[in-house]
Amino acid sequence: MEIYDAIGAGYAGRRRPDPRIGARIDEALGSARTVLNVGAGAGSYESRSRQVTALEPAWTMIAQRPQDAAPVVQGRAEALPFAEGAFDAVMAVLTVHHWTDKALGLAELRRVARDRIVVLTFDPVFRGFWLTDYLPGLIALDEAQMPPLSVFEKAWGGAIAVQPVPIPHDSLDGSLCAYWRRPQAYLDPDVRKAISSFWALGDVSTSLQRLERDLVSGAWRARYGGLLEKAEMDLGYRLVVVG
Repeated sequence: MEIYDAIGAGYAGRRRPDPRIGARIDEALGSARTVLNVGAGAGSYESRSRQVTALEPAWTMIAQRPQDAAPVVQGRAEALPFAEGAFDAVMAVLTVHHWTDKALGLAELRRVARDRIVVLTFDPVFRGFWLTDYLPGLIALDEAQMPPLSVFEKAWGGAIAVQPVPIPHDSLDGSLCAYWRRPQAYLDPDVRKAISSFWALGDVSTSLQRLERDLVSGAWRARYGGLLEKAEMDLGYRLVVVG
């Protein structure tokens, strides 16, 4: 069973595309007309002005795609059911860390892309998100799941362009770091259900109780209150582009 067949119910309601992040992805795609979206999920960040084909392994996610979304093929990144050079560009948004064989999946992206590859990922060497003070297991999880940027360079046989993607304080995206300025959101089980890291960590109730106490007592604000003045933050998200 795919991970999102198990945890993906209701995903589309929380993981909505943020237009500011979407603009970065769209800009990186350049003049590409035909685009393959690998690990497409419920369809976030699929451009309506391009000819998009989606590929998604989990039927739970496919079922949540809007009726007017791009056509979707059930399949895996490691064995793309498309011919060599079938698309002007290939995109993949916060999905590479779920692939069984990351190097093979990245090689497949290179095979079917004529001109460009755009991947939104997380750099596992990044440190600085306050949530890791409460959930230190996130650091080990990132190191285990998130491929270092050198993996992209090796898989694609050359230089890559890496662009930071700051997360707006009111991001609609619903990914792990989306609520960096809204700490109370992490106490909401519906929010956590749409974040695979919480599924991977297991029982985090003790850590969340500590967070709740700190929010009530003012201890969180005393330590991290300066964040409340920021409009966006670099939290380790990166656009990796080749072509």
